[in-house]
Amino acid sequence: MKQRPMSLPVALCPVFVLVISLYVGIRIFDISPHIPLVIATVAAGLVAAAKGVDWERLEMGMVKGISVALPSILILMAIGMLIGTWIASGVVPYMITLGLKLLSPGFFLPAACLISSIVSLSTGSSWSTAGTVGVALMGVGQGLGFPLPMVAGAIVSGAYFGDKMSPLSETTNLAPAVAGTNLFEHIRHMLWTSGPSILISLILYTVIGLRVDIGVEEGTRIATLSESLNELFVFRFWLLLAPLSVLGLIVLRVPALPSVLTGGAIGVVLGIWVQDKALVDMLVAAQSGFVSESGIAEIDELLSRGGLESMFWTISLIVCAMAFGGAMEAGGMLREIAGALLRLAKTSGQLVAATVGTCLGMNLIASDQYLSIIIPGKMFKDAYTKQNLAAKNLSRALEDGGTVTSALIPWNTCGVFMMSVLAVNPLAYLPYAFFNLLNPILSILLGFKGWTLTPIDEADGKEPVSRVES
Repeated sequence: MKQRPMSLPVALCPVFVLVISLYVGIRIFDISPHIPLVIATVAAGLVAAAKGVDWERLEMGMVKGISVALPSILILMAIGMLIGTWIASGVVPYMITLGLKLLSPGFFLPAACLISSIVSLSTGSSWSTAGTVGVALMGVGQGLGFPLPMVAGAIVSGAYFGDKMSPLSETTNLAPAVAGTNLFEHIRHMLWTSGPSILISLILYTVIGLRVDIGVEEGTRIATLSESLNELFVFRFWLLLAPLSVLGLIVLRVPALPSVLTGGAIGVVLGIWVQDKALVDMLVAAQSGFVSESGIAEIDELLSRGGLESMFWTISLIVCAMAFGGAMEAGGMLREIAGALLRLAKTSGQLVAATVGTCLGMNLIASDQYLSIIIPGKMFKDAYTKQNLAAKNLSRALEDGGTVTSALIPWNTCGVFMMSVLAVNPLAYLPYAFFNLLNPILSILLGFKGWTLTPIDEADGKEPVSRVES
């Protein structure tokens, strides 16, 4: 059967179904996004069938969409094991205590941002950072007399910078997988936008913080947290061998999967050597994660995570989302929507701006950080190739527009979480979340100037560039 032409309103029907399903499912029934994604995929299949697309092509499109994410899924599985072994061996707790020592009473706001950055960079999770160290920092900030929205903004800025730049982060792995580049090329390319954004943010926090008279004794909660970690784990300098080994492999351009697996294996050795744990305990941590039973709520919440099994929820969500994107692509709906947007994007700068804007729009209407990366990534992938832009330009724009803006929206899953743990509405801390505001703006500005945009023929290394087939 010949496929019939499709109008923009018809192509948008599955998107409307997705938005309604997500709203009803998450806000009313409090379920995960998986089933709403399945419902939207069914809607995309019905629209495609009505326009003459046969089942074989639709199924192939979904399988192809899922297969694109398989390298990312493998890395996520390895990262889950690495996090479990790094916590059990004391690597992550040691990195957290080093971060806590950076706290200077005279520079609380920039220190809060830095601590959140370090913790998030070491764990790959902005949520864990905000829900543990962030809570402690909010208490210290309140005691020092800082407005709570200001403190929350500094924590959110640091947490999302660390999350965005960490190879352990799910979104940092997802964006290059969708765009068609590799993880470490993606992280290096993000430095052009994320580096200046966090530096400007730290300067602004310093200027604001110096206007407040801060007492030294108010850092008690942070000190208590650090002392508790010291009592629970044996800390030796050798624990830094694990992150340094991964960093060294990154510098040597070793692929992500073997780098992460090597770091996890070193974590197992360090757990046996430094913490005197049995091999079976370390293997259980790699499989099921580490469970902290210190009796201290903040410590237990911070450290009870990781393991291969911890990634299954995220992996299943990726599969559902990629199936939806594959059905939209095979049915010609993504092509029609992207065509409407791309008619407005005549230059490279306009293309970057359209990507960042679409990611923000998905965070607003779909209320999910992952969808804000996956769907625009599928939509704009071919456009970047046609404009001779390397895939890492797309992956950077996806994170600059999708990852960081999710925490600024009160009804987005990220905004809801931050509001629940920090007790501050995202609209209240939004003016102080400098990194989250500056990052997408700087990305668009660099796009219009053409600075740091890498053409395909100048792309470094073996970056894969794949074309979207219609």
